[in-house]
Amino acid sequence: MLVGAGLACALLLASGAQAQSERAAREELDSLGREIDSLADRLTATGQARDSATQALQVTETELAQTHQRLDALQAERRGVEDEARVLRGHRDRLQGERSAQVAALAEQFAALYRLGPTPQLKLLLNQSDPAELDRMQAYLNRLTRARQAKIDDIARLDEALVATETELDARQAELAELSVALEAQSEQLARVSAERQSVVSTLDDRYASEADRLADLNQSREEAEAQLRRLQAEMARMATPTPTTHIGRTQGDLPWPVQGAITAGFRGQDGVHYNGIVIEAGANTPVTSVHAGRVVFADWMRGFGNLLIIDHGDQVMTLYAHLQRFSARPGQQVGAGEEIGRVGNSGGQGRAALYFEVRNRGEPINPQRWIARR
Repeated sequence: MLVGAGLACALLLASGAQAQSERAAREELDSLGREIDSLADRLTATGQARDSATQALQVTETELAQTHQRLDALQAERRGVEDEARVLRGHRDRLQGERSAQVAALAEQFAALYRLGPTPQLKLLLNQSDPAELDRMQAYLNRLTRARQAKIDDIARLDEALVATETELDARQAELAELSVALEAQSEQLARVSAERQSVVSTLDDRYASEADRLADLNQSREEAEAQLRRLQAEMARMATPTPTTHIGRTQGDLPWPVQGAITAGFRGQDGVHYNGIVIEAGANTPVTSVHAGRVVFADWMRGFGNLLIIDHGDQVMTLYAHLQRFSARPGQQVGAGEEIGRVGNSGGQGRAALYFEVRNRGEPINPQRWIARR
């Protein structure tokens, strides 16, 4: 008994210690999330566009990303409501079928009673020739009466269920109508903002007198972005609770691709903002996934990159995903390998949709093709 009591105490202490450890881990992760949120806000505040044309591009592309997010959320909500309505219609059809079967069974019982005549109990009392037959007939009549009442009760219950189902279905249909109106409004908003963006991009293109001017501006954007990224790296290093290791170094050469497509610009293969990463061609709105587990430390618009999302994987390794149409993750959020973090777009004034992907180790850009798996 003393041994059993000792074991029980040990188990309780171990359980309490584990619970305390889990609470401490959750508090540490929450603290890390708050630090990252604050860091992202500070970084965004110091990365404002340097001229009115670029500011206009930032405003329109940020609004465009938000519109895409609202539109996608509404479409997902409508699909959910449509699924609910489909389930309700199936339930209604089953109830109607069951009610029809119950009504048919009740009709058979009434037909049997009709064949016995208008007063079957009286006939049984008058028929004293066979007492055993009298008992059998009376038992049959009793069962028939109970069965008839049960069928009537079942039909009443089914009628109530049908009314409730129809009411719920009407509510879902009304909700679908409201969602359709909201979707139409968001679609119009998307078209308006897209036209504004195209006008801003045309204005930006028209200001270059030559290709050399365009490349000079791209190089300046790249330098500004590099300064921002160095600032981010320094801030991350000073954080009280750094991102926990995810052992990303063990996966070098085996990481999944963030999106499937042809590489149209290799590492340091061309001038401009794609100097330190690769460009993967993909259709607009194609899901972009995290190549490895980590924490989102930045998700905002940045000159030269458009909508840029950065994931810190611990061990001073970060991955960058740029020119996104919209974000599916927010700063401070923990993401897993293969989890959607955004959609392919052409933000940053790009002419066509593609994903810019970059890997940084200790702040220095390295060739992403050394990290992602061969195809």
